[in-house]
Amino acid sequence: MAADGTRSRTLISRAQLARGSGRRLYWVCLCAVVLLFTLVFLFPLYWMVSGGFKATSELVRNPPSFVPAHPELAPYRTAWSELHMGRLLLNTLIYAGGALALQLTFCVAAAYSLSKLRPVLGNVILGMMLATMMIPAAILIIPQYLTVLDLPLVHWNLVNSPWVIWLPSVANAFNIFLLKRFFDSIPEDILAAAAIDGAGPLRTLRSIVLPMSRPILGVVSIFTVIAVWKDFLWPLLTLTDPGRMTLNVGVNSAAANMQENVLIAGLAMASLPTIAFFLLFQRNIMSGLTSGAMKG
Repeated sequence: MAADGTRSRTLISRAQLARGSGRRLYWVCLCAVVLLFTLVFLFPLYWMVSGGFKATSELVRNPPSFVPAHPELAPYRTAWSELHMGRLLLNTLIYAGGALALQLTFCVAAAYSLSKLRPVLGNVILGMMLATMMIPAAILIIPQYLTVLDLPLVHWNLVNSPWVIWLPSVANAFNIFLLKRFFDSIPEDILAAAAIDGAGPLRTLRSIVLPMSRPILGVVSIFTVIAVWKDFLWPLLTLTDPGRMTLNVGVNSAAANMQENVLIAGLAMASLPTIAFFLLFQRNIMSGLTSGAMKG
């Protein structure tokens, strides 16, 4: 029986878990399932990282070797110097940082307006925003490209500039929806008390709403950075200058002239920052996604 008097249904009853054989069988099955899924998800990463330590002949050998026979760092050093990984990493960090700053600014403003200021036809506007999520991203490539070639009104060509990455990522319907749902869970009594003290909407947002919204802001930040980091098609079309390419585009452009082990080493180095970023902030993802689920 649960604390509220309701009975919880599980695959294994409490009586079976109380027995020694049932408890052992339960833990064996649990550990086996966890180990299986861990191997399924981690093995591709291990294969990529270990492939960078192998010689080219060992990498293409059939049957493959799961452990490098003679590990060497030369492929990683070659990939870092020949692929100009430092420059590509810096470019990608600039693009991701600018997109994050702009998206937080505009998405927070839009979500706060829809949640707390309640403009006329606010639900209609939100519905139209969410409807854009039903449009495949590939369909928008051509209109976006024609737009950045000749920006309306000002007639600027944004190709090979950071703005070509920043502007398309400013408004994100999914992140606006996440932020609005979180803002909806903030009690109105707190905002009413701030209004009585003379705080306007901007002061309330800056001093009360944003400090309470750190979990969901962390989630939006992670989603934004990873989306820019892993994007390939749009930077491939709009960043043709080798000195301005992102990490994915730069590695791909040099793939034709690279040895297999050097290329895999470059791909491993390109993947590690996002993996480390996710591992550091994975708690923010879970807390941010669930913190606005209940009001009060």
